[in-house]
Amino acid sequence: MTSPAPHEFTVTQATLDDWPVISGWAAAEGWNPGLADGPAFFAQDPEGFFLGRIDGEPVSAISVVNYGTEYAFLGCYLVRPDLRGHGYGLTTWKTGLAHAGERTVGLDGVVDQQDNYRRSGFELAHRTARYTGPAPTAEPPTGVRHAQPGDLDAITRYDSACTPADRPRFLAEWLTAPGHHTYVRHDGEHLTGYGVIRPGADSLRIGPLFADTPEDARALFAALTADHTGRQIAIDVPEPNKAGVEMALGAGLTPSFETARMYTGPVREHAAERVFGITTLELG
Repeated sequence: MTSPAPHEFTVTQATLDDWPVISGWAAAEGWNPGLADGPAFFAQDPEGFFLGRIDGEPVSAISVVNYGTEYAFLGCYLVRPDLRGHGYGLTTWKTGLAHAGERTVGLDGVVDQQDNYRRSGFELAHRTARYTGPAPTAEPPTGVRHAQPGDLDAITRYDSACTPADRPRFLAEWLTAPGHHTYVRHDGEHLTGYGVIRPGADSLRIGPLFADTPEDARALFAALTADHTGRQIAIDVPEPNKAGVEMALGAGLTPSFETARMYTGPVREHAAERVFGITTLELG
């Protein structure tokens, strides 16, 4: 697509076969990618992943995943440490962003890149903290159960109310990926929240955790962690959700990693107050 002279550097679309390279770099950065994330990521937008290569060898990566006609999300922005500072990242960045077209683009930016993102037109929406620690002892709560295939439509509708874009293709894979466990909370008539826990490179990761109320969120959190007492867990909580922060701290978790949700423009109205745990920093 584009090549900064004089290097033989090209940026082309990545495939699912390339995911181990991208996720391996992410793991080396301490981002704790999920072990089975790839198929769900590519299901949403198989053309939204890019690798920069020198003589065929991968040296950089980015994803810009399109959700419908108005929104995209940028993630997996990585350059091999020994090759940073040569312009490969910028070329990869420009190629990836072109895939979004005129869509508003969101991202969850690490602290040391946030000034660069601002210069590229991204504005802060809120900060997010990753809370980590051993899962507390928890009794399975009432009103929460494992999700069943018949719950997919209700979960998809609920998810759409909590996010800037519909993502049915992603959810169809995410909810049932190997090692992913999905729970729902129901009041007898309506879904009042759902959550997913999955294995990551360094710990179990919770995401999303969407719920109507703090009580619903705590019940889902207890269900998600009940079988994992003492194992390391991680959840990314938006700073404005004070009840979510209190839930994480009350479970004995501590903040270990900070990002900033940033957008290049407006996004559709959604129930951000229901977001107690972000799905994934890579795809929003």
